[in-house]
Amino acid sequence: MLENERYGEAMNLLRFLLQCQGQEERHYDEWRALLEWLEAAFPHYAEDPSVVQDEHEEEEISEEDMARQHARSKLEQDKGYADKLLRTVMEEPLSEQTMLALEQLAYLDMPEIDDSLIRWLTDKSLHPLLQFRVLQTLRRRGTQGMITFARGEEQVEVEIDTVPLRPEDFPLQIVRILERVADQTEVHEPTLFYFAQELWIQFVMAVYGTRDYASMLEENDSMTDIWAAALHMTVADSLGGSHDEEDTRSMYAVTGAMRFRLEQAYRSMKQFVSAGLGGQ
Repeated sequence: MLENERYGEAMNLLRFLLQCQGQEERHYDEWRALLEWLEAAFPHYAEDPSVVQDEHEEEEISEEDMARQHARSKLEQDKGYADKLLRTVMEEPLSEQTMLALEQLAYLDMPEIDDSLIRWLTDKSLHPLLQFRVLQTLRRRGTQGMITFARGEEQVEVEIDTVPLRPEDFPLQIVRILERVADQTEVHEPTLFYFAQELWIQFVMAVYGTRDYASMLEENDSMTDIWAAALHMTVADSLGGSHDEEDTRSMYAVTGAMRFRLEQAYRSMKQFVSAGLGGQ
């Protein structure tokens, strides 16, 4: 947050952590000292969070305009700029440069870019998170219609103009699953909840449009409980601890009849973590 100058959010997080129970006293001392420094260094962020948020939104808008102008300016200077970006995306090893190139491709008014990205997505076996980033680029470019591609052994069909561009654009059912984990961990296990947030958005992007994703959207509390329990178990494993499956199932009211679905969800999340998050 500090690296991205999100000082107001950092202050709110520190205030939340100071309210949590069960941590070592030295942690509270560190959080308190950092909060006091932030409040002294950036008092206007602490005084009026709403203004800070507005300023942040305006900054995001201006950054997007600047990115669009930059991409178009580069194209005017170099007619082969779009081809260079496409080669960076499609031919070079996956890296931060890949994502930056995709972002710049979103701002170039050239229909052939759509054709190239769609063909690449449908013909090549790509990391699921890269597939999702390509879908986001296509939506930002205003591409319409359905697209079908392979994700593992599953054929996925996605309507491009409904692809979420931000975490808050995902359906409410997706949010409720994370909220369910928050209810169980936010106070007594804040570290687990912090990592659950990080993992959840990555996983949701990676399975977007799949059968797993469709199951998350089912209008019943059982699936919310199942995916929340699977997320809790996966993060507990990733943090090097251990979990008692029976205790976790009880915590999220996952009955014996729902156990098979829980095992499926847990296996999907474990496979994603095992494959590595570096492909984002």
